[in-house]
Amino acid sequence: MTHPKELWENTLLENSAYPFQLFQNRCTSVPAGECVLYLHWHEHFEFLVMKRGNAVFHIDSRPYVLQEGEVALIPGGSLHVGYSLAKGDVHYDCVVVNASLFREWLHDPLHIQFVAPYLEGRRQFPVKLSEREETDSSCMPLLHDIIGELAAKPPAYPLIVKSKLHLLFSLLARLHMPDPQEFRPEAVYFPNRERFKELIQYVDANFAEKMTVEQAAGQVNLNPYYFCKLFKRLTGLTFIEYVNTCRMKEARRLLLATNDSVTDIAAKVGCENPNYFTKMYKRYIGLTPSQTRKG
Repeated sequence: MTHPKELWENTLLENSAYPFQLFQNRCTSVPAGECVLYLHWHEHFEFLVMKRGNAVFHIDSRPYVLQEGEVALIPGGSLHVGYSLAKGDVHYDCVVVNASLFREWLHDPLHIQFVAPYLEGRRQFPVKLSEREETDSSCMPLLHDIIGELAAKPPAYPLIVKSKLHLLFSLLARLHMPDPQEFRPEAVYFPNRERFKELIQYVDANFAEKMTVEQAAGQVNLNPYYFCKLFKRLTGLTFIEYVNTCRMKEARRLLLATNDSVTDIAAKVGCENPNYFTKMYKRYIGLTPSQTRKG
């Protein structure tokens, strides 16, 4: 679905290596009908958890009334807005998740079969989830644990949240599996997947080499525009973001495992300008190179 560019929200996540974030929204003493979530869309998935009060959220023009304890799972790219239903407080938490969280599972056949159809938009989870629904109740403790970790930020919390989000999406996929007769073959929807997998494997091994979007598109025999759309659908990242992620992960490994200078490490991962490398590293890892070494 295509939505107006002016309604697009560039929701920047703090750490590209762990592409998820908690937003806690607290609207106090609002009148009935007050807007509590402005109209917008973004590329991330979003779990919206009602903590207090009740509101109606319009997601791609369809209304969903949420009361305390209920959850809306908003697919990436969906236009959404929210209004209070009664005078009082409206509190809700949002866990925003980018599909790039699952990039390490691109070659996993079970991920491709069960989870990828939802990430790629071929299928959708139910928008409204509830603790009172038997099929959803087993997911709620996971979601509450994720919110608790993101709010408190104890040591190693990104690793805990990452593992729980993988489990949450996998569990949702199991609970809402389609009828096998309705399941569309993978090749019909994504006929170039094998070529993309070969390209990604090459990039993973040769990320320090310079490769333009046009060159990458040529590797899979697509025009650059269509290549960019499919690459982002498959990985959750643009081609440039994917290359930079590979470079910064290797840079982090070198910072921790060697005594090489930042300038030398920048060159080893394909970044000729050390200052640009430092800015890029902070953007993707969430720390500066010196902070990484200090531990």
